[in-house]
Amino acid sequence: MPLVIPRRVTFLAKSEYFTGKGIKGRATAATFRALGQVPVDRSGGRSSEAALETGLRILREGKLLGIYPEGTRSPDGRLYRGRTGIARMALESGVPVIPVAMIDTDKIQPPGKKLPKIMQVGIRFGEPLDFSRYEGMSGDRFILRSVTDEIMYALMDLGGQEYVDMYATRAKQIEADQAKSDSDSDD
Repeated sequence: MPLVIPRRVTFLAKSEYFTGKGIKGRATAATFRALGQVPVDRSGGRSSEAALETGLRILREGKLLGIYPEGTRSPDGRLYRGRTGIARMALESGVPVIPVAMIDTDKIQPPGKKLPKIMQVGIRFGEPLDFSRYEGMSGDRFILRSVTDEIMYALMDLGGQEYVDMYATRAKQIEADQAKSDSDSDD
């Protein structure tokens, strides 16, 4: 496999990947640790703050940080509204953001499927995005939303995905509510 970049990218990974039970859970945790990924609690509040601080620490150490700005997998392959944590980390650290679009990941392992299909994933790198014009404004929620939207637009452009101005977690909740309603009406 060709080397894409000469430095390791550290990803913030949901903490559940590190606490699984049984052989599969231990194997998953070992894999994520061996790859240098960092567990984060995504339950909100102080946990979200801790995740942001972890990301900032990684960036201050001069390492590369990979982050999925949607915060969760897309339920349908479309690109959903980004969370503003990525903007806050970019502004507080002063590092540029390199947008990277992964193509066809939704076809490899659609949500709900246990086994992935064996196929190649596409990857496209965009030009680095410089947000130094917003230096010192990381506390302004309108600036954070603007920066996040600029990043999401770059990802949409690179990946050719349809953009949905809704959080993916909300879309998943609507889908789950609909499935529950459908099953209740079948009874």
